[in-house]
Amino acid sequence: MVARPDLRTDDQPVTTAPPNLPVVVIVGRPNVGKSTLFNAITHTRRSIVGDEPGITRDRIHGEASHDGRHFVLIDTGGIIQNDAELIPSEILKQARVALSRAAQIIFLIDGRTEITGADRDLAKMLRQIGKPVTLAVNKIDSAVRENLIHEFHALGFSNLFAVSAEHRLGISELLDHVTRDFEVSVEVEPTPEDRQPIKIAIIGRPNVGKSTLLNRLVGEERSIVSPIAGTTRDAVDESIWHNGVEFVFVDTAGIRRKGKTKLMAEKLSVVMARRHIRMANVVVLVMDASEGMIGLDATIAGYAHEEGRAVVLCVNKWDVSSEKDKRTFVENMRDELKFLDYAQVAFVSAKTGAGVVRLFGMIRDAFNSASKRVTTGELNRFVERLDFDRDIKIYYMTQASVRPPSFIAFTDKAKNMHFSTERFLMNQLRKRFGFEGTPIVIKAKRR
Repeated sequence: MVARPDLRTDDQPVTTAPPNLPVVVIVGRPNVGKSTLFNAITHTRRSIVGDEPGITRDRIHGEASHDGRHFVLIDTGGIIQNDAELIPSEILKQARVALSRAAQIIFLIDGRTEITGADRDLAKMLRQIGKPVTLAVNKIDSAVRENLIHEFHALGFSNLFAVSAEHRLGISELLDHVTRDFEVSVEVEPTPEDRQPIKIAIIGRPNVGKSTLLNRLVGEERSIVSPIAGTTRDAVDESIWHNGVEFVFVDTAGIRRKGKTKLMAEKLSVVMARRHIRMANVVVLVMDASEGMIGLDATIAGYAHEEGRAVVLCVNKWDVSSEKDKRTFVENMRDELKFLDYAQVAFVSAKTGAGVVRLFGMIRDAFNSASKRVTTGELNRFVERLDFDRDIKIYYMTQASVRPPSFIAFTDKAKNMHFSTERFLMNQLRKRFGFEGTPIVIKAKRR
């Protein structure tokens, strides 16, 4: 899908990956168990699950298979028709986008309650779409309850299945029906490492523009955007092709300070955001230029650095910032983020699109640096040329791993290097081999 021209500010080709698998969409009113069913079918914990209604807001994608039939599964937010509030109306908007792509729709309802007005309204909307709908009656975990499911035929759908998403009952029969017309997939050779997609986590505190940035990068309204801090709860991901490279962006929930997070859904969002940092190849830390650098930005940056992720610093809302001197802003930011002196800085306006396209090059540079390998021969020549006046002698070095680049220095001392010595070596490695955008790990070992 080509990005809409009104959302682009440059002529670089940016497209989302072409859909080549059938799409199955799960819909239903809030708190009927859609996310639990999504996780059960995909065998993941991709969607956040909890007792609070309305936890899922954006549409969540995952790949699944059943008897060799592969498909894309989409979990939508709980739909309430004709709700004037911003978040419910945006959830419906996101769900309609998903339904437009659907080959099959799973309409999930709660088998422990009577049919509600919201169920009837949603059933009417789904019938108007004209796509295949399978009614799944959830929370049916006993024979007594199974005898009650026939009353749900009143919603007007002939294909009806009793399931328990929590206990994974009846799901195989449901998928037998839903995927019956899908092609059996041929096993594909694994993608070579140099052609694998670059996974990027977009992180930051609430309301700095992470979802707006993802929408701008994708060229469509992929994440719900609102002035309400904490709108994004689940991590929303999207695949984008740019100059022949696939970038998979994950828009994570805003990370708050400990003690400032009260709702269970928001606490889980923070845990999931940190998990996505660990899973990413590159982290884009988004900051609000109009508010300047604050302590929480440094705390969140520390999460990425501690996990050894390559980092790009994204200063958003530059168009409305009172600070107009980029050099001064960067100097102040570097003072606060001394541990991220290796990260490149992008000044952007996600709202207007200014500067956003530069992120692709910075992300690719950071990923390439984090993936770089230096031969032992090159490292030995590097050690020989070091102007090294320290209390420890380095005989030779070798690279142990990548992402982050990790090196072992064989020395004459049975102790760790002093911080200043380690820092000196890192600076020299960067000067000689690059490694822009990625942390470097050095471990000392006695020869």
